[in-house]
Amino acid sequence: MSDFERYSRQILFQPIGEEGQRKLLKSRVAIVGVGALGTVIANQLTRSGVGYIKLIDRDLVELSNLQRQILFEEKDAILHLPKVIAAKNKLKAINSGVTIEPVIADVNLENAEDLLKDVNVIVDGTDNFMTRFLINDAAVKHGIPWVHGAAVSSRGMFAAIIPGKTPCYRCLFPHVPTGTGETCDTIGVLSPLTSIIGSFQAMEAIKIIVEAETSPNLEQLDIWSNEFLQMDITKGRNPDCPACGKREFEFLDRSSRQQIVYTTLCGRDTVQIYFRDKREIDLKKLGASLKKSGKVLANDFLLRFSPDDQISMVIFKDGRVLVHGTNDSEKAKLLYVRFIGN
Repeated sequence: MSDFERYSRQILFQPIGEEGQRKLLKSRVAIVGVGALGTVIANQLTRSGVGYIKLIDRDLVELSNLQRQILFEEKDAILHLPKVIAAKNKLKAINSGVTIEPVIADVNLENAEDLLKDVNVIVDGTDNFMTRFLINDAAVKHGIPWVHGAAVSSRGMFAAIIPGKTPCYRCLFPHVPTGTGETCDTIGVLSPLTSIIGSFQAMEAIKIIVEAETSPNLEQLDIWSNEFLQMDITKGRNPDCPACGKREFEFLDRSSRQQIVYTTLCGRDTVQIYFRDKREIDLKKLGASLKKSGKVLANDFLLRFSPDDQISMVIFKDGRVLVHGTNDSEKAKLLYVRFIGN
């Protein structure tokens, strides 16, 4: 009865009730990206009693996150905690009955299926198109509903995507946009917007879990001008869609076997480096060797190395590296080879 007492006000809402609450307590959700949207989503789903939440994020808490990423505090930024670890610490204090699994990782074609296939719902807290196409391929392939969301400046959108029932993300957005596009790091974002969109996403995820009808629309809004647009997508399924129509999951295609992948993070002045084969870095040993070449800060999850005032390198246990201070992949490669090795 203690669980029902905690969720009593939610259970009183007839479309959920006791049966819906039981479904929530047994459900498994993955949140990809634990930033502005992801922290709101995780907060709402934890308080609602989702039984298991997998948090997946590649980054660490920074001071500039605190304006909108509601699970983080100044001490998390000072300690350079990975976002998933800081989020787990806060969520467990909110609801100790929920299982929180933090995964410090970049979702890519090598790990997307393994990370996402064991959940009932996937919720999009990302900030880039490529990861969304990856999520969509994995979700469609394994028949997992997911909730898309995006927020930048004062504008946001969200949609529930249910394989076999609604258009998939590839139906709605057939091609990866060219160019860098607008991001929070280039044109900013309002904190109330991310709270609104994240809350809508959490609500759609709850509807999916309790088997209620989700919104039939791609919902769009601008909170600065108070403009709202509902785009009915119920008839938008494309029989020639590569993903849900032809079941050709090109974003999961591993035929390209480039060993080291360099990715410029849009608007971040950062290059990410990761290896397609699994490896583990001895952070203590590496930190000791780097101290003679610059400033080293470390915790149990990562090491931050600054060879000068312009460049900093964040090295994770799995070998992934974020090179801050450049968007030149060749420069990042040279820095990696110089300080870490081949």
